[in-house]
Amino acid sequence: MAEYIAPLETIRSQLNHVARMHGVFELQAFAETTDDLADAVLEEAAKFAQRVLAPINRLGDRQGAQCAAGQVTVPKEFIEAYGQFVDNGWPALGGNTQFGGQGFPELVVAAVYEMFSAANMAFTLCTKLTQGGIHALQSHASQHLQQRYLEPLISGRFTSSMDLTEPSAGSDLGRVTTMAVPGGDHYLVRGRKIYITWGDHDMAENVIHLILARTPSAAPGSRGLSLFLVPKFLEVAPGQPEQRNDMQVLSIEHKLGIHCSPTCVMSYGDHDGAIGYLVGAEGAGLSCMFTMMNQMRLGVGLQGVGIAQRAYQDSVDYARERVQGQIPGRGDVRIIEHGDVRRMVLTLRALTLAARAIVLETAAGLDLQAHGPDEKIRQKYRLYADLLTPVAKGWCTEIAQEAASLSVQVFGGMGYVEETGVAQHMRDARILPIYEGTTGIQALDLVGRKLLKQGAATLRGMIEEIRQLSAGMPEANVLEARRLLAGAELLDSATSWVVEHSDDDPNTVSAVAFNYLMLTGTVLGGWLLMRHAVAAKKNGEKGAESYAQTARFYLEQIMPRAQAYAAVVETGGLSIIDFPETMF
Repeated sequence: MAEYIAPLETIRSQLNHVARMHGVFELQAFAETTDDLADAVLEEAAKFAQRVLAPINRLGDRQGAQCAAGQVTVPKEFIEAYGQFVDNGWPALGGNTQFGGQGFPELVVAAVYEMFSAANMAFTLCTKLTQGGIHALQSHASQHLQQRYLEPLISGRFTSSMDLTEPSAGSDLGRVTTMAVPGGDHYLVRGRKIYITWGDHDMAENVIHLILARTPSAAPGSRGLSLFLVPKFLEVAPGQPEQRNDMQVLSIEHKLGIHCSPTCVMSYGDHDGAIGYLVGAEGAGLSCMFTMMNQMRLGVGLQGVGIAQRAYQDSVDYARERVQGQIPGRGDVRIIEHGDVRRMVLTLRALTLAARAIVLETAAGLDLQAHGPDEKIRQKYRLYADLLTPVAKGWCTEIAQEAASLSVQVFGGMGYVEETGVAQHMRDARILPIYEGTTGIQALDLVGRKLLKQGAATLRGMIEEIRQLSAGMPEANVLEARRLLAGAELLDSATSWVVEHSDDDPNTVSAVAFNYLMLTGTVLGGWLLMRHAVAAKKNGEKGAESYAQTARFYLEQIMPRAQAYAAVVETGGLSIIDFPETMF
């Protein structure tokens, strides 16, 4: 496998474009964040990704996490890397300064964690989960719990996990049966959870579990769920030996990929009951958990960008070196000189840049939602980020599958064997459209909770921006302008269809939601690519021509997919709904 080299110039250009577009660094909360400071952070992150995380990625894949006698262990190289991660202050990058954080914008944090994910997805997953846990506690926990747990989480001494799934409760969380019984100033938690990512390990001092459970008087279904903080080790007086909470790891899963990310089967309260503390109000567990979940959905989207970037980089490096076949008049050639290979590599590049643009745009929305100068701006960007989050999670992880598969194809037979490393990208990436809500769930969220509840106003605002960008493009880019506008009109038409038919059979929206999400991601990706290319040329950036050529390729070769997605949406999915179950 080629050495991972972070695409610093491109990430820097895309990040600074989004920051300027939305005025992120001008917000009072980020007054100390300048372009130069953000660049310096990116450079240090690139070094850490390249020198520390990337070299142990394949080792982690081969050795994996282990579980023996209820204790999960990871390779010593991961423990050492995590020690450096903490010592260098990376866990605190976006943390609240009140609790020892550095207070950088989510926009910068997203760019940094893309590089970390590209270098070592399994390792980075642990740290992103902790960021989600921090966000949930900052938003919903009592002052006492915040004072007790935020500093060690932000410093990286503790990590956190998200405990939702049970054997009978996957995406349908209303089926959760784990119980939490009041016991004075705490609750006693009993139950079993499965698929708990980084639910136990030996890298940090403590693991904080955020668990969905029911209280004895809880209402049925999802309305009766509450959120509880359950630490692996309980707080004890100074000088006293640590006290293990009543929880244990029964096993870890043997997975297709991310082998060094332990996926645990957890049991709570087999003896006296696991001591836990209520986060937020009783019965408000799902809304509290979704604060963490939405943070993680953006995090998974950027993992998709990271995998796509790594697949692109490996492919272009290999294609430049591998000599196969001849072209008349040129003799033996490297495979990057063949038209079909160039198609695949350019597809990898264009999809990666478009996905990065969507993730960064979403991150900027989160920054403005939290720190905008007035409530009107904050509400505008709250709706903006809400709309983009399922696209960032759903579309970016779907294109990660395409990118990883294309990379194997570029390598040919050499990609299908493990020695080159690109097969690992494909195995690792396959979880991305599944966890933190499948692509189908993201699509339903986009249509049902975001689009329809907003009356499509936010999306139509984006469509109008696409029209304005298209109208203002120079004569030399007339074809690109037409293709971009065509995508916008297809999205507008499909949006009208969804809004008009939203009260039909509920299965109608469900049947078309996936294609609507893919349509939205495809069109918005092309818009953001072209917007960046135009800005880069205007600013006289070094890579402006490459961004323009990438946008041109995207609009010519990828944007036509929008026509197919839109056509499927407007059929209403009748062939799906009307297909008799007996015929399967």
